[in-house]
Amino acid sequence: MNMRSNVALSALICAGIVAWLSGFVSRQLVNPVEISQDAVTIEVAAAAPAGETASAGAPEESVLAMIETADVARGEKVVKACVACHTLDKGGKNGIGPNLYGIVGRKKQSHEGFAYSGKLTTNGGDVWTYKEIDQFITKPKTYAPGTKMTYAGLKKTSDRAAVLAYLRTLADAPAPLPTAEEIAAE
Repeated sequence: MNMRSNVALSALICAGIVAWLSGFVSRQLVNPVEISQDAVTIEVAAAAPAGETASAGAPEESVLAMIETADVARGEKVVKACVACHTLDKGGKNGIGPNLYGIVGRKKQSHEGFAYSGKLTTNGGDVWTYKEIDQFITKPKTYAPGTKMTYAGLKKTSDRAAVLAYLRTLADAPAPLPTAEEIAAE
């Protein structure tokens, strides 16, 4: 063996020892703990079988009618899943998604500094009404195919109403509650 191959072999052995020691030390320093339960349980909207509507049988409760009496504290808990991507504070920076302060009544795709996918105005109007937000959070990919939002959606009507009631509080002046006409049209 020549001197070059001895140096290369020595370097290879040293690198292997360093890698092994690094792995050993890191396993000693980090003790992973398995989480026993979810912090917030969120039921996602399931696709209805072909030929059936989502409300097979009894008609679904009106989300708009539920907002006024919805549990705002429950909405705040459910929205915790959103803060992985969105911020909620007034003047807050955008995250992976835009800041949601003042979302009810705001023009879609209008939060300054956020690069939208351009898909949110393909369905419904150009303003985030309670109805529009409800449809979006029920199943974002159905509401706006091609949206960057990867969240699966909220299945339970009561959870969506609670989220809408909570989002309503995130404003300098909360948006008016849905009118009787809007509820009847739902």
